[in-house]
Amino acid sequence: MNLSFFDQFSSPSLLGIPLILIAVLFPALLLPSPNNRWITGRLSVLQLWLINLITKQLMIPLDKKGHKWALILTSLMLFLLLTNLLGLLPYTFTPTTQLSMNLALAFPLWLATLLTGLRNQPSISLGHLLPEGTPTPLIPALILIETTSLLIRPLALGVRLTANLTAGHLLIQLISTATTVLFSTMPTISFLTLMILFLLTLLEVAVAMIQAYVFVLLLSLYLQENI
Repeated sequence: MNLSFFDQFSSPSLLGIPLILIAVLFPALLLPSPNNRWITGRLSVLQLWLINLITKQLMIPLDKKGHKWALILTSLMLFLLLTNLLGLLPYTFTPTTQLSMNLALAFPLWLATLLTGLRNQPSISLGHLLPEGTPTPLIPALILIETTSLLIRPLALGVRLTANLTAGHLLIQLISTATTVLFSTMPTISFLTLMILFLLTLLEVAVAMIQAYVFVLLLSLYLQENI
C-alpha cells in the first residue's frame, strides 16, 4: 500500500521509453502560437494579459539592467505554472515533483545570477559574504556561514518546490482513498471527506500557482543582488 502511494511520482514509460519529455513539453501546446494578428480570440487576450501581469510583477524589484532577464524569467514562470496545474488533473504526471528536474532548473539560473554579479561588480558581490561592522573574531565564522547559505540556495529552491507539490499530491491521494473506502460502510463520513478533498484540491491549485511564483521571484531577488 505504501508503495502504491508513491507510484504517481515515478516517471511514466511506454514500451520502456520514458515519457517525461512529453510531459515536460506538453504545456508549450497551451501557449499562443505565432499568428499574423496580435489578438485572435478571448483566449489569446487572457493569455497576453496573464503574461503581461507576470512580467510586470517579476520586473518590479529589478532595474533596467535586469530587464534583459524578462524573457527567461517569464517563460520559466509560465512553464512551472502550467506544469504544476496540469499535474493536478487525474491520470497525469507532474514533472516538477522530481527533485532532479527542479535542481536542473534552479542550479544553472542561480549560477548565472552569481556569475553575473562576479563579473559586473565583484567587490559588492563578495561583500555580501561579510556584513559591515562585523567584529574581528567573528569574521571567519560569518564568512563560512554566509558562503554556506549562498551555496544552498539552488538546493532550497528545488527542495521547496518538490516538497510542497509532493505533500499536496500525497494528501489528495490519501483523502480520496479514504473517501472511496468509507463510502460503502459510513456514507456520512465519506461525504465529509469528499468535502475536505474538494477544499484540499482548491488549496493545491493555489499552492501550484504560488510555488511557481515563489520559485521565479526568488531567482529575480538573487539577480537583484548581483546587478
